[in-house]
Amino acid sequence: MSKPRYLTKSRFKLAVDCPRKLFYTGKRDIYPDMMAGDAFMEMLAEGGYQVGALAKLRYPEGIEIHDTDHATAEATTMKLLARDRVVLFEPAIRVGDFFIRIDVLVKDGNSFELIEVKAKSYNSEKPELFGARGGIRSNMLPYFQDAAFQTWVLQQAFPGAVIKTFLMMPDKAQTAPVGGINQMFRILPDREVETKIPPGVDGQALAELLLAKVDVSTSVADILASPLGFPGGPLPFAEAANFWAKHYATDQPVVPPIGAHCGGCQFDAPADGYLTSGFRECWKEALGWTDADFAIGTVLDLYNCRKKQSLIDQGIYKLSQVQKDDLGDFDEEPGPNGMSIKQRQWMQVAGLPDEDRARGYYLETTLVRNEMTGWRFPYHFIDFETAAVALPFHAGMRPYESLAFQFSHHVMEANGDVRHVGQFLCAEPGVFPNYDFARALMRDLCNDDGTVFMWSHHENTILNAIARQLMEDDNPQDDQEELMNFLGSLTKGGDRAIVDLCDLAGKAYFHPDTHGSSSIKKVLPAILKGSDELKAKYSRQVYGAPSGMPSLNFARPEGFAWIDVGSDGTVSDPYNRLKAMARDMLPAGIDERAADDSIIAEGGAAATAYARLQFEQMDTLTRDRIKSALLRYCELDTLAMAMVVEAWRAECAED
Repeated sequence: MSKPRYLTKSRFKLAVDCPRKLFYTGKRDIYPDMMAGDAFMEMLAEGGYQVGALAKLRYPEGIEIHDTDHATAEATTMKLLARDRVVLFEPAIRVGDFFIRIDVLVKDGNSFELIEVKAKSYNSEKPELFGARGGIRSNMLPYFQDAAFQTWVLQQAFPGAVIKTFLMMPDKAQTAPVGGINQMFRILPDREVETKIPPGVDGQALAELLLAKVDVSTSVADILASPLGFPGGPLPFAEAANFWAKHYATDQPVVPPIGAHCGGCQFDAPADGYLTSGFRECWKEALGWTDADFAIGTVLDLYNCRKKQSLIDQGIYKLSQVQKDDLGDFDEEPGPNGMSIKQRQWMQVAGLPDEDRARGYYLETTLVRNEMTGWRFPYHFIDFETAAVALPFHAGMRPYESLAFQFSHHVMEANGDVRHVGQFLCAEPGVFPNYDFARALMRDLCNDDGTVFMWSHHENTILNAIARQLMEDDNPQDDQEELMNFLGSLTKGGDRAIVDLCDLAGKAYFHPDTHGSSSIKKVLPAILKGSDELKAKYSRQVYGAPSGMPSLNFARPEGFAWIDVGSDGTVSDPYNRLKAMARDMLPAGIDERAADDSIIAEGGAAATAYARLQFEQMDTLTRDRIKSALLRYCELDTLAMAMVVEAWRAECAED
């Protein structure tokens, strides 16, 4: 007998994103989901499982429905709901083709409290659920819609009941009264959470303090009474839900509502693979395209463009159809301060300037050279790996404090020599890493006044966060003043403020392969493709060799080559060398195809790996393997920055 196809809350959310996705989801052997595992990894990285476990402590009398079979879970739920008063965790409610599991359901006679627990930060002193004009903020709307869908299904199951709906979220306005809260909830190999509350700690009081219970009943009622917006919509809420449930139950696809939202479609499998791209299937069906139509690029490829939907509404689908006026008013030629976003977009459409087409990329050497005049040797390249965990590590800390658990550090001398000189990794369970992180970074950088580089503003943000933590700490560190002065020197306005290479790349460098992006993982392969110097250097096994480039994690007698250069000059992506290592950081059960192309590619595996080291029960061998993978992966990020600067120095010297 085939398994029933119910519209659940996760599938409802998918349909709000795009109803066509209901046809693709769950068919991983045909339409691979490139975000498969993201929900679990996000919950793990942010501490969502711990938040769920803490929420249950608020209701000591609660009964959890452990059944996974739909029918059994439903039967157990209905039996318990026959009681006049009961609190249930994960109760199963089914109405026709709808099936939901509610996080917490409190029944008192004919009244219900439906509580949706989210690992979403909330500040009870400055609640920012609504925008200036009164509407629900876009980053909160999916949570409200999720709660509204569950309320709607529950109301159908109990038509005469009075239902109040709540969101329960970590409250950043509160501070932890005790330390080690995050270690009270450990994840077992089967992904269940083991709760161990130390003697003397009141778990219920802790949950009531750290988790805000926000009444969203009025907003939920407004959502249910208003047209529901979605690609292909809007429709009245009930009409949309019933339409989607029918199509999902019968496995019938809806007409593809193509638009700007297609740019983030997780069902866009690589065109050269053996699996099917749902994204391409939609566009072919809607527009009558063939694979050849995608080759020249679509308007979805336009980098950081807010006019994609407007262009599609005008019937403009291909990059070749875009006119200069479609992007707005701007000069085609970049000025002395480099490219604007619109100029980068126009290069995507029109191609490189005539004088740059032969070499295959654009570099504003005058701007780069001018910037370099203010840099001091030795150059220091740093990259941080960080996390923001829902439950505080120590007494006095708030939910979602920034945790800096790792950095890597490469140095470049004036003669061009590059070496890996420093790193830090603190992932011991329950240990707050930030102050030791700052001390280790200070030791690495205090020996000279060379320029320090980062890629994007993230490092600056983290250093400011650590400085704030030092200032607010009720137990001041002995070296607080020294650390504060050091951190202040590196952040914006400091006498050694970190230089953002990503910002410079955005203004001065464009390669068609980057599709307008300035991500290091896009820029590095493109720069390697156009640099004969880097090809020659990094295709040899010099990295980590005794007489080559020193490395703290890749040292070996035979050395290590980061790239392969084909006979036709093609260059492999250095990050592909690390995919196998990055997989070591991921939990079991994650689809490696999806991980390779999304999670690992964007570096999200590091935060998940840190969460695993904090919360999972694992053997020493697994723990050491994850640490090794973290160190190697972070090392490439700082080497990548050094490679980019090497290429730019060579280019500017030639001019």
